[in-house]
This record gives sequence, structure tokens and C-alpha cells, in this order.
Amino acid sequence: MAVDPLVPPFVFVLAAALVVPLLGRRGGHALGVLATAAVVPYVWLVPGGEHLPTLLFGFDAVLFNVDGFSRLMGVIFGFIGAVAVLYSWASGADERQTAFALGYVGTSLGAVFGGDWLTLILFWELMAVTSTLLVWHYGGRAVRAGFRYALLHGVGGTLLLGAIVWHYAAAGTFLFTGDGLAGVVAPVLAAVGIGVNVGFIGLHAWLPDTYPRPHIAASVFLCVFTTKTGVYGMFRAFPEGEIAIAYMGALMAVFGAGMALLQGDMRRLLSYHIQSQVGYMVAGVGLGGALATAGAFGHVFNHILYKSLLFMTVGVVIYRTGEEHLDDLGGLWRKLPLTAVAFLIAALSIAGFPGFNGFVSKGMVLGAAHKKHYDVIWYLLLAGGVGTFLSFIKLGYYVFLHGEYDGDVRPANVGQKVAMVAVAVPCVVLGVYPPALFAVLPDTGSYEYTTYTVSHVEEGLILAALGVVGFVILKKPLSKVGRVPDVDALYNRAGFYGTRALVVGVTELYAAVDRTVVAGSSAVAGAVRDPAAVAERSGVVRSLVEDESVASDEADDRISLRAGFGTSVLLVTALLIVALVLVV
Repeated sequence: MAVDPLVPPFVFVLAAALVVPLLGRRGGHALGVLATAAVVPYVWLVPGGEHLPTLLFGFDAVLFNVDGFSRLMGVIFGFIGAVAVLYSWASGADERQTAFALGYVGTSLGAVFGGDWLTLILFWELMAVTSTLLVWHYGGRAVRAGFRYALLHGVGGTLLLGAIVWHYAAAGTFLFTGDGLAGVVAPVLAAVGIGVNVGFIGLHAWLPDTYPRPHIAASVFLCVFTTKTGVYGMFRAFPEGEIAIAYMGALMAVFGAGMALLQGDMRRLLSYHIQSQVGYMVAGVGLGGALATAGAFGHVFNHILYKSLLFMTVGVVIYRTGEEHLDDLGGLWRKLPLTAVAFLIAALSIAGFPGFNGFVSKGMVLGAAHKKHYDVIWYLLLAGGVGTFLSFIKLGYYVFLHGEYDGDVRPANVGQKVAMVAVAVPCVVLGVYPPALFAVLPDTGSYEYTTYTVSHVEEGLILAALGVVGFVILKKPLSKVGRVPDVDALYNRAGFYGTRALVVGVTELYAAVDRTVVAGSSAVAGAVRDPAAVAERSGVVRSLVEDESVASDEADDRISLRAGFGTSVLLVTALLIVALVLVV
């Protein structure tokens, strides 16, 4: 049964975001669950094709484009949005925070269902705004992190916009053509701009900087939408693949897992693993072809499930203990048994253990790299898998097994349990019965892939064994590792001191100009008051041909020039000071 596309799905989610603050906490969250859950059957039943063509800023645009890729994104965005709203209510989030979160969900839906680059970039930027508001709402340390987040995403969005304009100049249209971005410059700008959202190495530091700081329920939303919309955008820009992007994805898988292994803050560890797992998706998009592309989007679907579940389980630990660092926890499996089981399911899923959903989609990307004989990419992705096992053995060991937490800990409440179970079940079902995942994947062309082969299962078990052995060997050294700096320690410091030097330089320049202007004005004023004395002191004999009023007017003009220049310098200085505050 098909449904006529009356409105794009983002409309009723954004409408709910506007109404939620007016309904109180219980009513607002109930409406939020209904609005996001309704997206799932709606986008599943709407026929494929371009719907709601219109003019946007005077250009041809399509507000609602439905194909296999946007449909998959809509289904998983709607499902996890509903679960996250329920978890928000159960975890004490207020209705204003959930309204910001629904705005974030709605703008993400707008981006993935846009049928042209203009619609995509419009919602892309609105997505950055709504996610920033979601971070800021918590206050405290989240405010500065939100500023840094907004600045970096502003840069990325500007580069993507430049790519889109360049594409329009070459292609003459903003509509998707299926060929990606035209020309030479546009793809490069798009790769870097989208690279901010997906966490390219060097552009990734906003992830571990931002996601650990807001409310625990906000982190569940944040871990889903920005990076996965980025993967979708990367596919639209490079539908046939780009091998350089595939290599970057493989490096992300290793770098993110390695940095996660060194973390003691639970949400910071999970944030690095977003980068690592998105690396598999980016590698799949970059490899191109039917199997790699299907694997990339299968991993998008699966990652949203197990990563949101990981943030929910860690969120319950924080909610019940108030602690965020591994050193302050331990032995919680007795006090939080269901949370511990949910964490185990999510950890085995993200690590790609046989029988869980990550095993299916991660295996597709690995299989594509192997079949295409990109051995370096294949080995890097395998190394990322070992790092993933190591990281989650560490996280689970120190939170649920090792030691004993002294405080009184109550189990997860009913709403949190329902949310976790709702996500844990598909993690297992899609792993045990892969055809259920294949049914929602877009049609990428014909390919041959069998999930459960002897060699593939052996591969998963070997990676797990290496993870266990590696943790035994590295357990003691890892326990001594403190906070490990990332690239943001360099560019935040460079931005701070560079901007401060610029402000001081401009201020000193203004002071020097001010002294010069004052001295010049004083000389002019002295000449007007006693021209004979000035002439006598300088030894210059001049005839005064202008009357006193003309000389006075000239002096006033010079003084006005000084005042105007001073005002301009003060304005520039003020703007630079604002930039310094934002960076810091």
C-alpha cells in the first residue's frame, strides 16, 4: 500500500518541536515520541521518486526525494528519534531540551530527503544550528564546547556551500543527477567540508570535545544524526566512490579506535569510536561498487542502533552514580544487571562479533576491500576491529566487573529499560537473521555476499581473541595513561594565542596612530593659534594668504579624520575580541 506524499517528514517533526515546550514534560515527550515514530511507516510507504518540486531562492528544488538511500535514513532516523525521546523523558530531560532535539531530528530528515544540493545545504546548516542549541542548553562546560562545535561546523558548511556553488557553475543545476559533483574543485571542497561532519582525521576533534559535555540524553541524539547525515552527503557527492576517501576512512577506523583505547571518560571513549566506526562507512563509500556501498549504508543503519544503545547504557551509569570516569566505577553488573546485558549486546555489535548486527555490515565493507584487492585498506579495517574489541573490553571491565562501586545505585527506571531493550533486540535480530537487514538496504546493484562463512566467522573470532589477549597485556600500562591531548589542543591554543596577538597588534597599532594623530593635531592647532611663532621656530618664512577661519576649518577636518579612523579601529578590535571569546 502506497501513501501519497502530502508533506515531507521533517514538517511534522519540526512542528512537534515548536509545540513540545507548551505541553509540559509528559505531554511534550509523548508528542515527540509520536511525531518521530510516525516517520517510520510514512517514509516506508511513500512511493519512490521526486515529490514536491518547488523553487528555493529562485532555483529549481525538490523538498521530498525518496529513493532507497533516503528511505533507509528516514526509517532509522525516525525509529531512533522516538526511542531517544522516550529515553530523554525517563532520564529527566526537560521539554525545552527535547524541543531542541526534535529540531535536530527534523533538520536531519530535511537534509536526507532533499532532492537537490540547495535543499541539502539549507538543512545541513540548520542541523548545525539545532545541534548547537541542544549542546548549549545544558550550560556549564557545554557552552564553550558548543561554540567550538559551531565554529568548526560553520567552516565545514561554508566549504560545502562553496562546492555546491562551483558545481552549479559547471552543471547549471542544483538538482541531483546521480553523477555527484561536477568539475575538479567542487569534489575537493565537498570532501573537506563533509569531512568535518564525518570526522576526518584532523577535523574530528569536535566529536570527543562536544559529545561528553551535555545532558546524557542529548548525547544519544548527537551520536546519531550529524555523522550519519555526513556519510549520506559523502555518498551523494561521490556516488561512484573515490579511493582517497576510502583510505581516509580506513585510517579513521584505526585512529579512532586507538584514541578510544586511551580514554578514561566513558562518553569521550564512545565519541572516538563514532569516528572509528564512521571510518568503515566512509571506506565503503570511497570504495564504491554494489557491495561496498550496501555495506556502508548497512553499517550506517547498524551503527545508529548499537551506538545509541552504548550511549544509553553509559548514560544510565552516569544517571545513577553521577560518575563519568572509569576510575570512579566498578562492579556495577550486580546493581545494574539489565544495563550490563544491554551494554554487552551493544559492545559485541560494535566490535563485529558473530551473531550481532555489526558483524554483518562490517563484514560487507571488509569483503568489498578484499575483493577489490585493496589490501592496505583491508588490513587497516581489521586493525580497527582489534582496537574496537580492546576498547570495549576495557570499558566493560572497569564499569561492570572490576572493583566495587561503594555508593547506593538503583537500577535503570522503566522508561530507560524500555528504550534500551527496544534497541538491543534489533541488534541481535539483524545479526542472527541478516536478510532482515538486507531488506532495508538500498538497491546498489548486484553483488554476491554470504554473511556466515567459515572464514568470516573465523575472522571475527580471531579479532575477538586478539582483543582479549591485547587487553591482558596492555591492562596495566593503560591504567597509567592520563588525559591524552588531541589536535584540538594545538589549534585551540594556536587560535587563542594567534587571535590574542592579532588583537594586541591592532590595539597597539591604534595607539600608535592615535599618538601620531594627536601630535599632528596639536601642531596644527598651535599653528592656527600662533602662526608667527611657529614660523619663527622653524626658521621658515611663509606668507599667510588664508584667513583665520579657513585655517580653523582645516584643523577641524584633521581632527574629524582622526576620530573616524579611531572608531573604525575600535570596531575591528571589538570583532576580533568576540572571535577570541568564541575560540576559547
